[in-house]
Amino acid sequence: MFVRSLVLLVGSAIAAATFVPGLATRYLDQSATASPAQVEKASVPAADAARYTGNRSAVIGADANGHFTGLFSINGRKEEGMVDTGASMVALNVSTAQRIGIDKANLDFRYAVETANGKARAAYVRLDRIEIGPVRIENVGAMVLDDKALSGTLIGMSFLKGLASYKVEDGRLHLTR
Repeated sequence: MFVRSLVLLVGSAIAAATFVPGLATRYLDQSATASPAQVEKASVPAADAARYTGNRSAVIGADANGHFTGLFSINGRKEEGMVDTGASMVALNVSTAQRIGIDKANLDFRYAVETANGKARAAYVRLDRIEIGPVRIENVGAMVLDDKALSGTLIGMSFLKGLASYKVEDGRLHLTR
């Protein structure tokens, strides 16, 4: 029952993102139209834009589109992720899941979710940990979607709810554990 409710929340969040221009479209379906050079470049994370303040906090500046994108460590592997408070859970594509050590053969794509590009199938996984600077959250729930449905990583509420606080101030996102 809990997992069904969780899937409904994730589906609702993804569906809601379709009505907010630009929120998730930056990461949705870019791989389908990307050239091989763009795909290779996209697989190499950008420089870490987060600033670390003490031993409990990280600060991520907004990009040109107002999104908060940072270099996270997911299960020990560096991956660029966009923080999305409208997403109930962390969302990864299959390629990212495989890079961080999740075997595709073990994924059960039994959950139906709505994306900006329509319906997609998703698999539920538990991540060992997600970190950005000194901020570390362990045992994080996430959904894995096909690469065609999601071309990047969304850092959703399943990560954020493990924090003591998060807030936006002066165009910067403050994450505190």
